[in-house]
Amino acid sequence: MDGADATPLVPGQTKLVAPKTRRGRRFLEARAPKAVEDAKRCLFLYGNQTSQVIKDVITDLYQLKRLEAARFSRKNENVRPFEPGGETSLEFYCNRNNCPMFVMGSHSKKRPHNLVIGRMFDFHLYDALELGVEEFKGIKDFGAAGTGAQMGNKPLIIFMGEKFESVPALALAKSLLLDLFRGEQVDKINLAGIDRVVMAVALDDARLQLRQYSIRFKKSGTRIPRVALTEMGPTMGLSVRRYRLPPSDMAAEAMKVARTGKKKQKNVSSDNLDGKVGRIYMPKQSMDTLGLSKYKGTKRERRESAREASEAKKRPKTATAPTTAGGDDE
Repeated sequence: MDGADATPLVPGQTKLVAPKTRRGRRFLEARAPKAVEDAKRCLFLYGNQTSQVIKDVITDLYQLKRLEAARFSRKNENVRPFEPGGETSLEFYCNRNNCPMFVMGSHSKKRPHNLVIGRMFDFHLYDALELGVEEFKGIKDFGAAGTGAQMGNKPLIIFMGEKFESVPALALAKSLLLDLFRGEQVDKINLAGIDRVVMAVALDDARLQLRQYSIRFKKSGTRIPRVALTEMGPTMGLSVRRYRLPPSDMAAEAMKVARTGKKKQKNVSSDNLDGKVGRIYMPKQSMDTLGLSKYKGTKRERRESAREASEAKKRPKTATAPTTAGGDDE
């Protein structure tokens, strides 16, 4: 989108951007919230300082998510997700490139070979996890086995260890890795397109291993083929350092799910025998004022009663003599 389509974004901007052209309107509609979200784009960038190990890690992770990612090649001094105010530039970069996820690599004496994975909600920092790369073996170190998977295919993701459910830092790592590798959400998948496995193993409360294998289907003499796994890289040994959980109010807002089904109808239910059943509420009725159907057998009685009533009106009224309490005089 060029500058004529919408107002340029600036860091810390809170004003709603209004589209000026049809192209700008389509651009903003593509970024609007959806009932079924698209694949999460990821921004790969470097911090103030970096190392060759971190460069290789960022390169391999970018290759695995190349179709749904953007990459910065220069260093960014002001990006510090775990410091107050250090996320402003990061939020601006993610908003500019439409990336709700980010992977940042840095290196320092205090935290060597540092890798930060995080997410955005409404392009504000939602959560983040800091990992230290202790062991690394890249895709190019596996030779021809590193080219066994096709770009764009969805992988199988396996998490081994109960620590991914009980330890908060590893539970956050599981959620981040799922969003990073799963791609677009689909209802069905072709088994022939599954050509790699991403496996994460929890060693203890603060360490995990990440490995990737290519899948090969070989003959087994039956209809079900024999599955052979070959390690293809990257292979990483990671240690948990710092992590940032989302605020409770932001987490509640992010977990809301739009209602996509039909609107519920009042006083309507379903029955296995009668099918759709409706309930009608009527006001209280009086049988005296209710207009009911009249039968022919009651017409003679109505005529006779009407005639007697009319004759009673025509009769003269007779005066009655007054009576005394003491009786007749003698």
